[in-house]
Amino acid sequence: MSIAAIALVAVGLAACGDDGSSSLERNTGPSGDRSRADVRAGLGGRTQEQGSLFGPGGLLGSKSDKKSDSGGGTGVAVNAYLWRASLDTINFIPLVSADPFGGVIITDWYTPSETPNERMKVQVTILDRELRADGVRVSVFKQQTSPKGGNWVDAQVDPRTNIDIENAILTRARQLRIAGGS
Repeated sequence: MSIAAIALVAVGLAACGDDGSSSLERNTGPSGDRSRADVRAGLGGRTQEQGSLFGPGGLLGSKSDKKSDSGGGTGVAVNAYLWRASLDTINFIPLVSADPFGGVIITDWYTPSETPNERMKVQVTILDRELRADGVRVSVFKQQTSPKGGNWVDAQVDPRTNIDIENAILTRARQLRIAGGS
């Protein structure tokens, strides 16, 4: 899908939204039975800014996101240090997908030269705009060749592997932040 088509869909979706008032609010009289704040509170306290396209701040982020610059100033929707550190940490594995707005990096299958009958795939998800220890989650998938037929079958991954990669990413993110002077 082209960028123009995506922009057209986004504008169309935004036009479908209402002005923030519900039919319940429009039906109440000037006696103030229900205020706008009450109606928004009934909807989980969501304001128009918070309920914008693709989550808080919308597709490109809110003005407050741009002012806070907690992500290192790259314009991505996740923490820039965690993003860069994730790419640096898994740079030896070819990438299938890297989405800086969603904070998801997915690698292709990688076969280490030491173990040609095993392969692994890594998914890194950055969960926050802040540089925090719980701001990154790693999932490692492993397959081995079966003795019969040589097909790839799923294999158990040591849970420590995910944690080790997360720690390596966090260490690299701290190094990048120190080097950046923040």
